Amino acid sequence: MADLADTTADPVLTDVSDGLATIRVNRPDTSPVLTDVSDGLATITINRPDAMNAMNTAAKVALRDALRAVADDPAVRAVLLTATGRAFCVGQDLKEHVAKLSEARGADGGNALSTVREHYNPIVRAITEMEKPVVAGVNGVAAGAGFGFALAADYRVVADSAAFNTSFAGVALTADSGVSWTLPRLIGASRAADLLFFPRSITAQEAHELGIANKVVPSADLAKEAQAVARALAEGPTVAYAALKASMAYGAGHTLAETLEKEDELQTRAGASRDHTIAVEAFLAKQPPRYLGA
Repeated sequence: MADLADTTADPVLTDVSDGLATIRVNRPDTSPVLTDVSDGLATITINRPDAMNAMNTAAKVALRDALRAVADDPAVRAVLLTATGRAFCVGQDLKEHVAKLSEARGADGGNALSTVREHYNPIVRAITEMEKPVVAGVNGVAAGAGFGFALAADYRVVADSAAFNTSFAGVALTADSGVSWTLPRLIGASRAADLLFFPRSITAQEAHELGIANKVVPSADLAKEAQAVARALAEGPTVAYAALKASMAYGAGHTLAETLEKEDELQTRAGASRDHTIAVEAFLAKQPPRYLGA
């Protein structure tokens, strides 16, 4: 929940239209998260650009609920998570956090960091556990929890002007939003320790070299390129993608023998899908498959 900005802003809006979910952190005249659904692709845009998309409570609730909604929507086959303005998400809104720390020290007590359990953990679990691929279109700075959201995605398309920063230790906090799990698995324990103990901004190019960014594109092309990747996934074999997510997550915490058993279970499920039959028939006919997502 660490943050590079000390800002406040409006909540999060979810909008669903024609099968596309878009969640954005709010502009001053709109809600903080926007959702749009079109042709199987849900686009969720964080829309608090004036606050560098820092997460206040309203934004966190809206993002959590929007992700859960698209995860449960059978019309959605892939999700694109992105943001407006010059930042992807700089993490916790520190003005709100300081106010909550003051409240917690008051007579009523309380826990200013309950947001990890109530908001950040559910957001990351919604991204990682939904049975459909999630693409992060990282348009700018991703720090703290915002870094965690990007790492939780299955694929990251990153603008060449973007940057990443763990930032937690910079405000005397430990990692949250899954960063202590995702970052070492992506770049190794030693490199992760360096970025966590000594927070610094890393460029998009360095993120690509480390294995954090799957694809780096010019900033002007970010929206188009991220949507192209997400659209390709939305038109792909959804059951197989869900199985791939599940098998990789399972393998991260189990032995090879256990993972082989899990692969057998998941392959049986994928093999029974309509899309598998479509793929085989298309291959034999030497034609491109037209998947149904089932």
